[in-house]
Amino acid sequence: MVISRLDINKIEKSLSVIQEFLIELRKLSDLSIEEFLADKRNPSSAESYLRRSLEAIFDISRHILAKTYGFKEIEYKNIARQLGEKGIIEKEYSKTLMKMAGYRNRMVHLYHEISSEEIYNILKYHLSDIERFISDIVLFIEKSNKKTI
Repeated sequence: MVISRLDINKIEKSLSVIQEFLIELRKLSDLSIEEFLADKRNPSSAESYLRRSLEAIFDISRHILAKTYGFKEIEYKNIARQLGEKGIIEKEYSKTLMKMAGYRNRMVHLYHEISSEEIYNILKYHLSDIERFISDIVLFIEKSNKKTI
């Protein structure tokens, strides 16, 4: 593993962007389903913040794998799997990331199948999956910094 090539600033900036998106997603998750659906901008905003968060997650993940293991994969599900196999995140959580990768692909390629109610459900019950990613990557960076000192 070659930690020295990691661009920690790049990772931290991307994590910060995800955290900003999470703030907005949390605001939307505080709405009742009726309030959420009453304004057509709410589902669209939530979908955009969610998709961009997922893309940032996989950009960070790809960067970590490329710079520490020479990994060249671009398929999101395999990136998630490799994070678990390499011990960057727990293997069990990598299964969650694989589901997130699949959902991101649905959002991009099968967008017409995504309902506003489905987006609302994610806001209510699954934002912690994104928060977990942030925590796990911060922990990975801390451990990596200790190894290079």
